[in-house]
Amino acid sequence: MHAAGERRNVSDAVGVTVLAGCAVWSLVTAAVHDGRPEGVLLAVLALAAGYAAGRILGVLTPVAAPCAGALAGLALAVALPRLGPGPEIVAPPGHAGATAAALALSAGAACCAAWTTPVPVLRLALWLLAGGVAVAGALLGSTAAVVACCAVLLCSLAAGRAQRRGPALAGLAVVAALVAGLTWAVAGNVLPGSLADAVRDRLTSRRVGLWRDALGMAHRESGLGVGPGRFGELSETAARSTPSDGRPHSAPLQLAAEQGVVGVLLLAAVFCWVLLALWRAPRPTPVVLTAGAALTALAVVATTGNALSFTTVTVGAGLLAGLATARPLAEEPAASESSDSSESSRAPSRCEQGVHGGRPAT
Repeated sequence: MHAAGERRNVSDAVGVTVLAGCAVWSLVTAAVHDGRPEGVLLAVLALAAGYAAGRILGVLTPVAAPCAGALAGLALAVALPRLGPGPEIVAPPGHAGATAAALALSAGAACCAAWTTPVPVLRLALWLLAGGVAVAGALLGSTAAVVACCAVLLCSLAAGRAQRRGPALAGLAVVAALVAGLTWAVAGNVLPGSLADAVRDRLTSRRVGLWRDALGMAHRESGLGVGPGRFGELSETAARSTPSDGRPHSAPLQLAAEQGVVGVLLLAAVFCWVLLALWRAPRPTPVVLTAGAALTALAVVATTGNALSFTTVTVGAGLLAGLATARPLAEEPAASESSDSSESSRAPSRCEQGVHGGRPAT
């Protein structure tokens, strides 16, 4: 118990340090280039608040909290066009990526609740809820949401057979890194001709143009970037696009352009910290790996879209991570009883040692 507490304290300290670094670095780069760090600061605050809430709710209601989170995420995904700025008849830019991210997190929360409950009927209902989230993605016309939800569901089912969480979490990190590398390769125009054409047709030439503008800014200002919130002012592709939200629709490329290499490293550090917290979490391995799969799906969507610009998505990511790393109260009595029983079983041996080591009994 003491060792587990020490490990959790280490991961919490790492998380505080990394999130504080993200906030401070955004302020530094904004001061140098007269940028607007409000978006980054809001995202950091939303992630931290969601994580804290998840840790608390995961202790009090380990089944009800993720179930409610899954239903809330589904409702928000359906209502997301009305949550963005601008006229209601026009969906805000990046809405498709935000929908996919919200539904992936909802599917992950439902699967975590299914692995947590001991009631077979409730577990089946939660599995059906996770499948229903994928169906909702299809009804909303989001192919990315369907793929992400199905991937989370399959990974969660496979997690029930996993014996060790470390290699699986490392594999999730590799997947996120490969997608980020592919995005960078597309932006740098280093893919072979046929593959580049296929990717461009799938992503649209506008998005590829935004990525290339971001990579060009990152090359010119690799140290401090051009400043938070200034991509839209300096991007020719964004200036020609209508409507435009002034973002490159890729979290790593946006941070590379606006905050330089350090910004990208801090983003990677946040993801690695979440995986570290999951690795050290006291929850069962299926719950941990399910949350890791959902958060990796979010990372993939954010690498190729604009998901992290929506506060609801960042709050949901923190909430799921907190739920998957909390220690439910229901587990503590058993641990206390086993600890007490082990202490009582060791007590006679110490007494016996004192009797045998002292004066013989008459």
